[in-house]
Amino acid sequence: MLADLSPLIAATARWLSGAFPAHGGAFAAARCEAQVRQAVTVAAWLRYPTALDAGLVGVVGPGGSARLDWVTGGDASDDADDAWRSWVDEVVASWAAELLCEPELARLAVRALADGEHLGGGSVDFRRLLLPDGDDRRAAALLRHPDLLAPVARLHAAQLHQRLTPDDTPART
Repeated sequence: MLADLSPLIAATARWLSGAFPAHGGAFAAARCEAQVRQAVTVAAWLRYPTALDAGLVGVVGPGGSARLDWVTGGDASDDADDAWRSWVDEVVASWAAELLCEPELARLAVRALADGEHLGGGSVDFRRLLLPDGDDRRAAALLRHPDLLAPVARLHAAQLHQRLTPDDTPART
């Protein structure tokens, strides 16, 4: 049984949705949430590809939203209602932001999941991430805007690119 990443995925998606909110009402918010949830799921599964990885992050915790709040100029609260912020994973948020801005990178990321433990031989439809329609794009205008997402996306973009780009460097003997 794969360790449960759902608290990390939910908290990180909530943070991204709050930092880059939907435009256009409840229906737009639902469309935006679907896109961010899919991007965060892909990023989390890439970051924690095995049951051991997922189990370890469940024990030690992902780190929280403090740096992300600082980078985006957000106002983190110390209220007990904000305990979910401790489950935000900065690297996953950064990777998800990059996936939302770079369609080709998102396709590579979803393809990279095919051999992982999370899919267990099945498949998951990441259509909202990979093929957003016009309504999706309008709803998530802030969430998919490369300039607005840049401060978050560039935090760990190099790691994501390294993870998704095969090393073509010949081995030296």
